[in-house]
Amino acid sequence: MPRWRIRSSVPAALAAAGLLLAGCANPSTGSDDDDPTKPVTLKFWHGWSAPGEVKAINESIERFEKLHPNIDVKATGNVTDATINQALRAGGGEAPDVVVSFTTNNVGQYCDSGMWVDLDPFMKKTGLDKKKTFPKTLLDYTSYQGTQCALPLLADAFGMYYNKDAFAEAGIARPPHTMSELKAAAKKLTVRSGEDSYERVGYMPSFRLYQGSPDRLFAQWGPKYFDADGKSRLAKEPASYDYFKATSDLTDAQGGFTDLEKFRLTFGDEMSSQNAFLTQKLAMLLDGEWRGLMLKDAKAKFDWGVAPLPVPDDQADTYGRGFITGTVAGIAHSSKHQNAAWELVRFLTADTDQVVDFANAIHNVPSTFAALKSPKLDADPRFRTFFKILENKHSQALPPTTNGNSYVVSFADYAYSVEAGHAKDLRKGLKKLDDQIDADNLQAEN
Repeated sequence: MPRWRIRSSVPAALAAAGLLLAGCANPSTGSDDDDPTKPVTLKFWHGWSAPGEVKAINESIERFEKLHPNIDVKATGNVTDATINQALRAGGGEAPDVVVSFTTNNVGQYCDSGMWVDLDPFMKKTGLDKKKTFPKTLLDYTSYQGTQCALPLLADAFGMYYNKDAFAEAGIARPPHTMSELKAAAKKLTVRSGEDSYERVGYMPSFRLYQGSPDRLFAQWGPKYFDADGKSRLAKEPASYDYFKATSDLTDAQGGFTDLEKFRLTFGDEMSSQNAFLTQKLAMLLDGEWRGLMLKDAKAKFDWGVAPLPVPDDQADTYGRGFITGTVAGIAHSSKHQNAAWELVRFLTADTDQVVDFANAIHNVPSTFAALKSPKLDADPRFRTFFKILENKHSQALPPTTNGNSYVVSFADYAYSVEAGHAKDLRKGLKKLDDQIDADNLQAEN
């Protein structure tokens, strides 16, 4: 399920020790000299908080402990990146050994700072071939400038949910494959209930809607955010202009920003029974693989399907691609038990049966080649659509930087002004955005 909703949870002992102050200097360094066959207790921090998710990760730990009876894993859930980062800067006995993050955008910081150890030496000595184990897109977002400081622990892929009943009613034979088809379908599926209101909107292009942040749909163009020197190049990227034109055309085709925004404000919470797709206020929705399980649990009153998101008309041959992100696991630089910690990380990320069981339990996309092919996986073809999106060679994740997701936030802020009609000169605005991103990245590096 989406990870942004998780709240912070701080272990009492750590807080009491005053170790969460940002900027603590000289953190303790760990060791990879430990014997992983000796009795040891590992501290494992993760962000899962929903009861079903916590149950699934606890069952995973139980399976690991049966295989490694000498290793006792003490898990702490509902922990944010901010808490993990502060603890690792401080080091000490209360810091975790194994950490899990839901924010792939921070991998650049983890690797560059050394807060998470390089996993390549551990893979080499235990015979794990990462290129044969994990899809390339997942390896890209778990490494930075040659340092593999994390490994993927399930993935999230984004596609298009669509109301089959509404499609049949509108005489639309299949989900749209291109942006022009999306525009035509969205217009045909939109039903007005008054001069400035709606009964249903075909596709809501709002960047503020649920999982619709600008970077998700932008991935369908395959944009290049940075040049070879790490400088932001959004103003030089032709896809930037095509993307904003496509979303603007979608908005205009369905009544304009003002009316659509007014309708969006009537939607219920994304995770509630009043989700706008579930209540049929939307005929199509950009969302991740977890939505399918939620629609089943809610017993949706209409027939629904899943397809890849449409692509630009001049890139029709890339149809099937999508935006990819996911959960990542690593070892804290301060851990004194790094070999034992590696055994846990290796089990969680690379053991085929474990990955399959965990993927089925929390309805996330498996993150290894072997798990994706396992006959034990949930056979629902709608769920498996996301497997194909993950494996598509054109699918894209956000590039990591040492400044985390700062550039993504800046891009989103600019996109909000574009969709509201406040940014008239795209070239000038994107150049200013590039300058801001470069300045923020330079400040973070210094």
